[in-house]
Amino acid sequence: MDKIKLEILDISPSQVQAGSFTMVLGEEAGNLRLPIIIGMFEAQAIAIASEKIESKRPLTHDLFVSFSNSFDYTVEEILITNIEDGVFYAKIVCSDGIRQKNIDSRPSDAIAIALRFDAPIYTTQHVLEEAGVSTEDIQGDSEPEEKPKKSVTVKVEGAKPLSDFTMSELTLKLNESLDNEEYEDAAKIRDEIERRN
Repeated sequence: MDKIKLEILDISPSQVQAGSFTMVLGEEAGNLRLPIIIGMFEAQAIAIASEKIESKRPLTHDLFVSFSNSFDYTVEEILITNIEDGVFYAKIVCSDGIRQKNIDSRPSDAIAIALRFDAPIYTTQHVLEEAGVSTEDIQGDSEPEEKPKKSVTVKVEGAKPLSDFTMSELTLKLNESLDNEEYEDAAKIRDEIERRN
């Protein structure tokens, strides 16, 4: 089976399903995009791992990492294997160096775990043909746009611009967000603080 390597390009609020997010994966060496609708908690887990935010307590996907490490298993890769009736299926490929195990998963959970192991994300040609969208189709006759950066942020609608806050207010908001386990907001606040320094 030919595997196609993917990278996360964007996560943003879904325009078609309220309370959900659209995660856009892109071919590493191509122009096809794979949009997948995911839940808010999974979007948060992916954003936390992408932004390298440390939580005070282990989250569910961090618990999976601890559990795997305690049994000397590592995640080698994740593979988005199929799409049926608009539902994506994935496998987490794990190994202890001797045995390899494939664990069924939702793509959102598999990706949140893959990021914590620095494991690559793959799909099949079948999935891309079935659900992929070409950037040429999206852009039409316009100039090709620059490929998005790999960093992932979850965009929150209706929030006061962070640029309106002072540095001390940002520091307070960052601590509040971490205490309340609002990691999406914490990532955005941290980025604003780093931009000013």
